[in-house]
Amino acid sequence: MFKKGRKKGTVRFSVTPANGVKKVCLAGDFNDWEPVTMRKQKNGSYAVTVPIEPGSHQYKFKLDDQWLLDPENHTHSANSFGTLNSVAVVE
Repeated sequence: MFKKGRKKGTVRFSVTPANGVKKVCLAGDFNDWEPVTMRKQKNGSYAVTVPIEPGSHQYKFKLDDQWLLDPENHTHSANSFGTLNSVAVVE
């Protein structure tokens, strides 16, 4: 899931993985696909707030070594690897 961050120009991403996941990251075209570690929240989800310019941006979550589409975002785009990326439109 993604939503507008508290600070202008930021977006907060969150995901709730299955139990047993050790590391959760976010990567997208807004950070050159370099995974950023997400922090575990009290409710068991993981979240991170990142600066993002307005526009359409592709992203994925990385749980341990497995890439995952955002389960709460049903907007996708095909990528050059023959799979899909989630798409966030930031205003």
